[in-house]
Amino acid sequence: MTKSAVALLVIVTVIPLWASGAAAIAYGEDAADGDYRFSVLLTATGLPTPGGGTRDSWCSGALIAPRWVITAGHCFRDVNGQRVGRTVARRTTATVGRTDLRGRDGQEIEVVAVHQAETADVALAELRTAVTGIAPLRIGTKPPAVGETLRLTGYGLSTDGGPAVPTTRLQTGEFIVVAVGDILIETSGQAPRQDTSPCPHDSGGPYFRDRPGGTPELAALVSTGPPCPHHGPDFSTRTDNLHVWITGTVTGTSDKGHTGGDSALLLLVACVSLLAALLLAGRVSRIIGRRFGR
Repeated sequence: MTKSAVALLVIVTVIPLWASGAAAIAYGEDAADGDYRFSVLLTATGLPTPGGGTRDSWCSGALIAPRWVITAGHCFRDVNGQRVGRTVARRTTATVGRTDLRGRDGQEIEVVAVHQAETADVALAELRTAVTGIAPLRIGTKPPAVGETLRLTGYGLSTDGGPAVPTTRLQTGEFIVVAVGDILIETSGQAPRQDTSPCPHDSGGPYFRDRPGGTPELAALVSTGPPCPHHGPDFSTRTDNLHVWITGTVTGTSDKGHTGGDSALLLLVACVSLLAALLLAGRVSRIIGRRFGR
Protein backbone atom coordinates (compact mmCIF):
# COMPACT_ATOMS: atom_id res chain seq x y z
CA MET A 1 0.00 0.00 0.00
CA THR A 2 1.32 3.44 -0.85
CA LYS A 3 1.86 6.12 1.81
CA SER A 4 -0.82 8.25 0.20
CA ALA A 5 -3.31 5.39 0.39
CA VAL A 6 -2.56 4.93 4.09
CA ALA A 7 -3.06 8.66 4.68
CA LEU A 8 -6.34 8.65 2.82
CA LEU A 9 -7.55 5.63 4.79
CA VAL A 10 -6.84 7.52 8.01
CA ILE A 11 -8.92 10.42 6.70
CA VAL A 12 -11.80 8.05 6.01
CA THR A 13 -11.79 6.77 9.56
CA VAL A 14 -11.69 10.29 11.03
CA ILE A 15 -14.24 12.32 9.06
CA PRO A 16 -16.82 10.08 7.37
CA LEU A 17 -19.43 11.99 5.45
CA TRP A 18 -22.41 10.66 7.37
CA ALA A 19 -20.82 11.67 10.66
CA SER A 20 -20.30 15.37 9.99
CA GLY A 21 -23.84 16.18 8.90
CA ALA A 22 -23.11 18.35 5.84
CA ALA A 23 -24.74 18.27 2.45
CA ALA A 24 -25.47 15.90 -0.40
CA ILE A 25 -24.40 16.77 -3.95
CA ALA A 26 -23.82 20.52 -3.81
CA TYR A 27 -24.50 22.27 -7.10
CA GLY A 28 -25.67 19.00 -8.61
CA GLU A 29 -28.79 18.60 -10.71
CA ASP A 30 -32.09 16.77 -10.41
CA ALA A 31 -32.10 13.27 -11.83
CA ALA A 32 -34.75 12.76 -14.50
CA ASP A 33 -37.72 10.53 -13.67
CA GLY A 34 -36.78 6.90 -14.26
CA ASP A 35 -33.02 7.49 -14.41
CA TYR A 36 -30.57 5.65 -12.15
CA ARG A 37 -33.27 3.58 -10.47
CA PHE A 38 -30.60 1.45 -8.79
CA SER A 39 -29.89 4.43 -6.51
CA VAL A 40 -30.83 3.77 -2.87
CA LEU A 41 -31.76 5.91 0.12
CA LEU A 42 -30.85 4.15 3.38
CA THR A 43 -32.85 5.58 6.29
CA ALA A 44 -31.86 4.75 9.87
CA THR A 45 -34.57 5.48 12.42
CA GLY A 46 -33.78 5.38 16.14
CA LEU A 47 -29.98 5.36 16.19
CA PRO A 48 -28.67 5.24 19.79
CA THR A 49 -26.71 8.25 21.04
CA PRO A 50 -24.06 8.35 23.83
CA GLY A 51 -26.47 10.15 26.17
CA GLY A 52 -29.01 7.36 25.97
CA GLY A 53 -31.29 9.00 23.42
CA THR A 54 -31.84 8.35 19.75
CA ARG A 55 -31.49 10.18 16.45
CA ASP A 56 -32.34 9.56 12.82
CA SER A 57 -29.96 9.72 9.88
CA TRP A 58 -29.48 8.44 6.36
CA CYS A 59 -26.97 7.41 3.71
CA SER A 60 -26.94 6.77 -0.01
CA GLY A 61 -26.13 3.54 -1.81
CA ALA A 62 -26.82 1.36 -4.84
CA LEU A 63 -28.70 -1.86 -5.53
CA ILE A 64 -26.20 -4.45 -6.78
CA ALA A 65 -28.39 -7.56 -6.55
CA PRO A 66 -32.12 -8.09 -5.89
CA ARG A 67 -31.53 -8.40 -2.11
CA TRP A 68 -28.29 -6.44 -1.70
CA VAL A 69 -27.33 -2.78 -1.38
CA ILE A 70 -23.75 -1.51 -1.37
CA THR A 71 -22.88 1.57 0.67
CA ALA A 72 -20.14 3.08 2.85
CA GLY A 73 -19.02 0.99 5.80
CA HIS A 74 -19.27 3.96 8.17
CA CYS A 75 -23.01 4.11 7.50
CA PHE A 76 -23.30 1.31 10.08
CA ARG A 77 -21.62 2.42 13.31
CA ASP A 78 -22.38 1.75 16.95
CA VAL A 79 -22.91 4.33 19.68
CA ASN A 80 -19.13 4.71 20.00
CA GLY A 81 -18.70 5.45 16.30
CA GLN A 82 -17.17 2.07 15.47
CA ARG A 83 -18.10 0.27 12.25
CA VAL A 84 -20.13 -2.87 12.96
CA GLY A 85 -21.41 -5.79 10.92
CA ARG A 86 -25.04 -5.39 11.96
CA THR A 87 -27.86 -2.90 11.92
CA VAL A 88 -27.75 -0.44 14.83
CA ALA A 89 -30.90 1.66 14.43
CA ARG A 90 -34.30 0.54 15.60
CA ARG A 91 -35.17 0.21 11.92
CA THR A 92 -33.09 0.65 8.76
CA THR A 93 -34.95 0.89 5.47
CA ALA A 94 -33.76 0.90 1.86
CA THR A 95 -35.83 2.99 -0.56
CA VAL A 96 -35.03 1.85 -4.08
CA GLY A 97 -36.08 3.40 -7.39
CA ARG A 98 -37.72 6.56 -5.98
CA THR A 99 -36.40 9.61 -7.84
CA ASP A 100 -38.82 12.04 -6.15
CA LEU A 101 -38.96 11.36 -2.42
CA ARG A 102 -42.35 13.06 -2.23
CA GLY A 103 -43.79 10.32 -4.44
CA ARG A 104 -44.64 6.71 -3.74
CA ASP A 105 -42.96 4.90 -6.61
CA GLY A 106 -40.14 2.47 -6.03
CA GLN A 107 -39.92 0.03 -3.12
CA GLU A 108 -39.17 0.29 0.61
CA ILE A 109 -37.58 -2.79 2.16
CA GLU A 110 -36.04 -3.34 5.61
CA VAL A 111 -32.32 -4.05 6.01
CA VAL A 112 -31.84 -7.26 8.01
CA ALA A 113 -28.08 -7.89 7.92
CA VAL A 114 -24.81 -6.03 7.29
CA HIS A 115 -21.47 -7.31 6.01
CA GLN A 116 -18.42 -5.06 6.42
CA ALA A 117 -15.35 -5.22 4.17
CA GLU A 118 -12.19 -5.64 6.23
CA THR A 119 -9.90 -3.47 4.12
CA ALA A 120 -12.11 -0.62 2.91
CA ASP A 121 -14.97 1.71 3.89
CA VAL A 122 -17.58 -0.52 2.24
CA ALA A 123 -20.58 -2.43 3.56
CA LEU A 124 -23.17 -4.71 1.99
CA ALA A 125 -26.71 -4.44 3.37
CA GLU A 126 -28.97 -7.46 2.96
CA LEU A 127 -32.68 -6.77 2.40
CA ARG A 128 -35.56 -8.73 3.90
CA THR A 129 -37.10 -9.34 0.47
CA ALA A 130 -35.92 -8.98 -3.11
CA VAL A 131 -36.38 -5.81 -5.14
CA THR A 132 -38.34 -6.46 -8.31
CA GLY A 133 -38.52 -4.61 -11.61
CA ILE A 134 -35.27 -2.65 -11.11
CA ALA A 135 -31.98 -3.62 -12.75
CA PRO A 136 -29.10 -3.69 -10.24
CA LEU A 137 -25.92 -1.73 -10.87
CA ARG A 138 -23.15 -3.89 -12.28
CA ILE A 139 -19.89 -4.14 -10.28
CA GLY A 140 -17.01 -3.03 -12.48
CA THR A 141 -13.73 -4.98 -12.43
CA LYS A 142 -11.65 -2.39 -14.28
CA PRO A 143 -9.73 0.06 -12.06
CA PRO A 144 -10.67 3.74 -12.36
CA ALA A 145 -8.22 5.73 -14.46
CA VAL A 146 -6.94 9.28 -14.04
CA GLY A 147 -8.89 11.53 -16.41
CA GLU A 148 -11.91 9.21 -16.50
CA THR A 149 -15.37 10.75 -16.03
CA LEU A 150 -17.72 9.14 -13.50
CA ARG A 151 -21.30 9.99 -12.58
CA LEU A 152 -22.48 10.18 -8.96
CA THR A 153 -25.98 9.91 -7.52
CA GLY A 154 -26.99 10.70 -3.94
CA TYR A 155 -29.81 11.56 -1.55
CA GLY A 156 -28.00 13.77 0.95
CA LEU A 157 -28.60 17.39 1.72
CA SER A 158 -28.39 19.82 -1.18
CA THR A 159 -27.43 23.43 -1.60
CA ASP A 160 -27.79 25.88 -4.43
CA GLY A 161 -25.91 28.68 -2.73
CA GLY A 162 -27.95 28.93 0.49
CA PRO A 163 -28.04 26.74 3.60
CA ALA A 164 -27.90 22.99 2.98
CA VAL A 165 -31.28 21.29 3.29
CA PRO A 166 -32.54 17.72 2.82
CA THR A 167 -33.11 16.99 -0.83
CA THR A 168 -36.54 15.92 -2.01
CA ARG A 169 -35.18 14.45 -5.22
CA LEU A 170 -32.26 12.27 -6.29
CA GLN A 171 -29.27 14.43 -7.19
CA THR A 172 -26.55 13.71 -9.73
CA GLY A 173 -23.38 15.19 -11.18
CA GLU A 174 -20.29 14.30 -13.17
CA PHE A 175 -16.79 14.06 -11.72
CA ILE A 176 -13.32 13.52 -13.11
CA VAL A 177 -10.83 11.11 -11.52
CA VAL A 178 -7.71 13.05 -10.54
CA ALA A 179 -5.79 10.38 -8.59
CA VAL A 180 -5.99 6.63 -8.04
CA GLY A 181 -4.63 4.87 -4.93
CA ASP A 182 -4.67 1.28 -3.74
CA ILE A 183 -7.91 1.78 -1.80
CA LEU A 184 -9.21 5.28 -2.59
CA ILE A 185 -9.58 7.53 -5.60
CA GLU A 186 -9.76 11.31 -5.68
CA THR A 187 -12.51 12.90 -7.77
CA SER A 188 -13.23 16.53 -8.58
CA GLY A 189 -16.44 18.15 -9.82
CA GLN A 190 -16.90 18.58 -13.54
CA ALA A 191 -20.61 19.12 -14.29
CA PRO A 192 -22.88 20.96 -13.85
CA ARG A 193 -20.07 22.99 -12.21
CA GLN A 194 -16.46 22.56 -11.14
CA ASP A 195 -17.53 22.96 -7.51
CA THR A 196 -20.19 20.25 -7.79
CA SER A 197 -19.31 18.11 -4.79
CA PRO A 198 -20.66 15.33 -2.56
CA CYS A 199 -21.12 15.79 1.18
CA PRO A 200 -22.48 13.86 4.20
CA HIS A 201 -25.57 11.77 3.61
CA ASP A 202 -24.16 11.17 0.13
CA SER A 203 -21.93 8.67 1.94
CA GLY A 204 -22.09 5.37 0.08
CA GLY A 205 -23.40 7.02 -3.07
CA PRO A 206 -22.20 5.27 -6.23
CA TYR A 207 -19.67 6.66 -8.68
CA PHE A 208 -20.33 4.79 -11.89
CA ARG A 209 -19.46 4.74 -15.58
CA ASP A 210 -22.48 6.15 -17.38
CA ARG A 211 -22.00 5.02 -20.96
CA PRO A 212 -24.60 6.19 -23.50
CA GLY A 213 -26.53 3.13 -24.62
CA GLY A 214 -24.42 0.92 -22.34
CA THR A 215 -24.81 -0.69 -18.96
CA PRO A 216 -23.83 1.50 -15.96
CA GLU A 217 -20.88 0.09 -14.03
CA LEU A 218 -19.90 0.80 -10.42
CA ALA A 219 -16.37 2.14 -9.89
CA ALA A 220 -16.33 3.65 -6.37
CA LEU A 221 -18.38 4.83 -3.37
CA VAL A 222 -18.45 8.23 -1.66
CA SER A 223 -16.43 8.09 1.54
CA THR A 224 -15.23 11.50 2.75
CA GLY A 225 -14.14 14.98 1.75
CA PRO A 226 -14.04 18.67 2.68
CA PRO A 227 -17.20 20.65 3.54
CA CYS A 228 -19.22 21.37 0.45
CA PRO A 229 -19.57 23.00 -1.92
CA HIS A 230 -15.88 23.14 -2.74
CA HIS A 231 -13.35 22.95 -5.51
CA GLY A 232 -10.80 20.18 -5.49
CA PRO A 233 -10.90 16.49 -4.63
CA ASP A 234 -13.12 14.24 -2.55
CA PHE A 235 -12.08 10.76 -1.48
CA SER A 236 -14.00 7.68 -2.58
CA THR A 237 -13.48 3.96 -2.05
CA ARG A 238 -12.67 1.77 -5.03
CA THR A 239 -14.94 -1.23 -5.56
CA ASP A 240 -13.20 -2.97 -8.48
CA ASN A 241 -10.68 -4.62 -6.15
CA LEU A 242 -13.49 -5.85 -3.88
CA HIS A 243 -15.52 -7.57 -6.59
CA VAL A 244 -14.54 -11.10 -5.48
CA TRP A 245 -15.67 -10.43 -1.89
CA ILE A 246 -18.80 -8.63 -3.08
CA THR A 247 -19.77 -11.45 -5.42
CA GLY A 248 -19.00 -14.09 -2.81
CA THR A 249 -21.06 -12.33 -0.14
CA VAL A 250 -24.04 -11.79 -2.42
CA THR A 251 -24.00 -15.41 -3.59
CA GLY A 252 -23.31 -16.81 -0.12
CA THR A 253 -19.86 -18.21 -0.94
CA SER A 254 -17.63 -15.69 0.84
CA ASP A 255 -16.23 -15.50 4.37
CA LYS A 256 -17.60 -12.43 6.12
CA GLY A 257 -15.55 -9.36 5.48
CA HIS A 258 -12.68 -11.07 3.64
CA THR A 259 -11.65 -9.51 0.37
CA GLY A 260 -10.40 -11.51 -2.54
CA GLY A 261 -9.76 -15.24 -2.90
CA ASP A 262 -11.94 -18.30 -3.25
CA SER A 263 -13.41 -19.22 0.13
CA ALA A 264 -13.83 -22.88 -0.83
CA LEU A 265 -10.17 -23.10 -1.85
CA LEU A 266 -9.11 -21.35 1.35
CA LEU A 267 -11.12 -23.85 3.41
CA LEU A 268 -9.51 -26.78 1.58
CA VAL A 269 -6.03 -25.35 2.13
CA ALA A 270 -6.81 -24.82 5.82
CA CYS A 271 -8.01 -28.43 6.23
CA VAL A 272 -4.94 -29.85 4.48
CA SER A 273 -2.68 -27.65 6.61
CA LEU A 274 -4.41 -28.78 9.80
CA LEU A 275 -4.10 -32.44 8.82
CA ALA A 276 -0.42 -32.00 8.02
CA ALA A 277 0.13 -30.23 11.35
CA LEU A 278 -1.58 -33.04 13.26
CA LEU A 279 0.46 -35.72 11.48
CA LEU A 280 3.65 -33.77 12.10
CA ALA A 281 2.73 -33.25 15.75
CA GLY A 282 2.16 -36.97 16.18
CA ARG A 283 5.49 -37.77 14.55
CA VAL A 284 7.35 -35.25 16.70
CA SER A 285 5.62 -36.57 19.82
CA ARG A 286 6.83 -40.09 19.05
CA ILE A 287 10.38 -38.88 18.44
CA ILE A 288 10.38 -36.90 21.69
CA GLY A 289 8.96 -39.89 23.52
CA ARG A 290 11.76 -42.14 22.27
CA ARG A 291 14.44 -39.57 23.10
CA PHE A 292 13.19 -38.70 26.58
CA GLY A 293 11.87 -42.07 27.69
CA ARG A 294 8.12 -41.27 27.41
